[in-house]
Amino acid sequence: MHRHLSDPTLKPRLVRPLFDVVAPSYDRFTRLFSFGMDRRWKALLLREAAAALPPSGGTVLDLACGTGDLALGVAGRMSRGGTVLGVDASRRMLALARARVHAGRAPCTVLLCEGDMGALPLADGSVDLVTAGYAVRNASDPERAVREIARVLRPGGVMLGLDFFRPERALWRRCFLGYLAVAGRLVGRWWHREPMVYGYLAASIEHFRSWSEYAALLAAHGLVVERAHRRLLGGIVIHRVRRESAASHNSATDRFPRESAGPSMRALTRSGEKNAARESARAYSADSADAPAPSAIT
Repeated sequence: MHRHLSDPTLKPRLVRPLFDVVAPSYDRFTRLFSFGMDRRWKALLLREAAAALPPSGGTVLDLACGTGDLALGVAGRMSRGGTVLGVDASRRMLALARARVHAGRAPCTVLLCEGDMGALPLADGSVDLVTAGYAVRNASDPERAVREIARVLRPGGVMLGLDFFRPERALWRRCFLGYLAVAGRLVGRWWHREPMVYGYLAASIEHFRSWSEYAALLAAHGLVVERAHRRLLGGIVIHRVRRESAASHNSATDRFPRESAGPSMRALTRSGEKNAARESARAYSADSADAPAPSAIT
């Protein structure tokens, strides 16, 4: 597992089938494993999202949308004329999300598509708000995913991310990751007869960053953290991030460590680009909906 988590070319081979396996029990697991705190964390993110939504509707991108918790939560707070696009790498997660979308009555358009956070099917600067629940940590290349977020988010747009992070205090890190590793393996064996499916959580956190290191990565790509709601001594953090303008980002790069140079960012100058982004998302969503479901892991 550790070899796969360290190699961006191997990681998707681990993560995508794993989430296909856990999809039917995923929501129940997150509630149980967090002792119900997951609901409160997502409620806080959605309150932040409601405050950041443009009054005219706009376009929201929900990364690693899973079964649709955040996508539908945001959609319920949007005005008519808005669009929520949920992207996930797991077809079985998307199937569950589609069922929830069809069963509900969101006031705006909700589109779902299979996709890679490192190659989003959207035009530059075409998104007003990005939500990301347990997303970037699971990307095949987290830095590439951050670059893509910065590319598609309009200058002044907001990103809200909820995720697990590697605790900075050594003693708490050992306790935190130790609990997640042991409990995850037990639940994985009990529910799926495979310890790895939930034992993956602790390993993925160990290979990720601390919340402050993640904030520095965001800043290096023009995404400035405005607020960080820390929970569990930094093991869980909700980041509220704003996309800088290109000029502001260029003047601020000396203040932050840059891990690698990102692509140049251009501001959204024509409303037609945003409409084109929505149409490409619709086409991408339709293609994904017709794709066959993968076979189960045995």
